[in-house]
Amino acid sequence: MKKNILTLLAVFVLISCKKTETAPQENGNNGLISITKEQFQSGGMEISNPTEQDFNLTVKTSGEIDVPPQNRAKVTTFLGGYVKSTTLLVGDKVTKGQALVTLENTEFIDLQKDYLEVAEQINYLKSEYERQKTLYNEKISSQKNYLKAESDYRKTKAMYNGLREKLLLLNINPANVERGKLTSTITIYTPISGDIVVMNVNTGMFIAPSDVILEIVQTDHLHLELAVFEKDILKVKEGQSIKFTVPEASKTIFDAEVHLVGKSIEGKDRTINVHGHLSDDVKQKLLTGMFVEAQIIVDSKKGLAIPSEALITEDNKNFVLLLHNDNNKSYSFQKVGVEIGEKSEKFVEIIANSKINSESKLLTKGVFDVTN
Repeated sequence: MKKNILTLLAVFVLISCKKTETAPQENGNNGLISITKEQFQSGGMEISNPTEQDFNLTVKTSGEIDVPPQNRAKVTTFLGGYVKSTTLLVGDKVTKGQALVTLENTEFIDLQKDYLEVAEQINYLKSEYERQKTLYNEKISSQKNYLKAESDYRKTKAMYNGLREKLLLLNINPANVERGKLTSTITIYTPISGDIVVMNVNTGMFIAPSDVILEIVQTDHLHLELAVFEKDILKVKEGQSIKFTVPEASKTIFDAEVHLVGKSIEGKDRTINVHGHLSDDVKQKLLTGMFVEAQIIVDSKKGLAIPSEALITEDNKNFVLLLHNDNNKSYSFQKVGVEIGEKSEKFVEIIANSKINSESKLLTKGVFDVTN
């Protein structure tokens, strides 16, 4: 039993010694972090100087994927009716002039009957108006008769034209009505080509004139609609590059370009609308209404920089590991506070101070292994 206990103690000592050899050591009160040369090499660590890098100066903004008003259509009906048939679903593509929905209502027949009655009167009233005009010019009939005939004709003609326009709005052919071909159904056609993004009907449902039957969007015209704060708007110009993400859907960074800058301040937030153009390949990956976070690149500058992985952030403060000593067996580093500036995908700008400059030797790879 005693022998087994001694064996376990020996194993524990060996493991403890092994851990001591591989972990970075912090030296007493001087605050230095020491790493053996063996640890440095096995951890793939690197020491290098800050380098000069290009940084983009950006204006941060947000907005959504949208289309221009002329490329979005909300389909309604002039007169209400019951849905007789439809075969479309959200996501279906439609072309301009394609049948969308068939509606049925006896009110459609009533309208056609009113038109037919007026159409039959118009020829008689026109003939009577022309006859009274001739009699009046020849001093045979009174002005009163002539003016009454003219008034009746013009009033009926206005009614005729008004009813005819209503029939056209319902896609009913007035010529067919005048031939006595009346119908209780109408077909609603798409005013633009695009994708159906909203579908509010099903067979048998009653549709009122105020109801949106469906909504169509021309996705070929997707663009960015951004809101830029007043304090930043003078920096934004047409042609500038935009980098944006759709945070709820992907981490992918997409490209766009400033196409139009608004000329007025909108709302209580005092923002200006900025319209951004998208390339065709980007449009295929996006949907209308998506929320985006964007950065408009308004300028660029050069700055002293380190790789992003070389920066240590603790309690909202930033540090780097500055090489303090290099001997035959180990490196020792000092944790030095720094002020950071601009950021890029791979680099962070370091504001030069008395301790950090272009000649400083910093631990730029393997920092995480040293500090954790």
